[in-house]
Amino acid sequence: MTDMELKVLSEPVSKASFDLVVNGQPRRLEDLDVRTTLLDALREQLGLKGTKKGCDHGQCGACTVLVGGLRINACLSLAVSHQGDEIVTIEGLSQVGALHPLQAAFLERDAYQCGYCTPGQICSAAAMLAEWELGWPSQETADLAAPRTPLTDAEIRERMSGNLCRCSAYPQILEAVRDVAGPA
Repeated sequence: MTDMELKVLSEPVSKASFDLVVNGQPRRLEDLDVRTTLLDALREQLGLKGTKKGCDHGQCGACTVLVGGLRINACLSLAVSHQGDEIVTIEGLSQVGALHPLQAAFLERDAYQCGYCTPGQICSAAAMLAEWELGWPSQETADLAAPRTPLTDAEIRERMSGNLCRCSAYPQILEAVRDVAGPA
């Protein structure tokens, strides 16, 4: 090792304490290494194992969670940057013992095989449907001036393209999202 590498290794690690709202509950993280990703904080510090670490590079979407209603890859975001934010994980989508409609549709349509990507797929689909309801366009949207484009199968595929399923359950995932979204 060079002297520079030794110096970097010997410097103290910065820590922070801060609050989050996770699945509607205030949560405090104490003395957390500031380099900790939101994904690792959720899984290792808060014990929420539903959010999965797939690639750890933001390429697969298995770690998708909702922050302020928007979907993000939790593996690419530092936990400390979310002080005070409202975060929803797969565990927080259900309401008082009832499955979220997307969770129920995924079960009904067998929209999973190994199930590893499923939490990220469902969180992404929930945000995607909200984005569509607000009239947000996608790369597939033909008329950007339209108040809301029809949610065709092509639109759903494009809007869900950041979430990979290594088992290739895409037809069932599409059917589950379509069940919740309604006809195009």
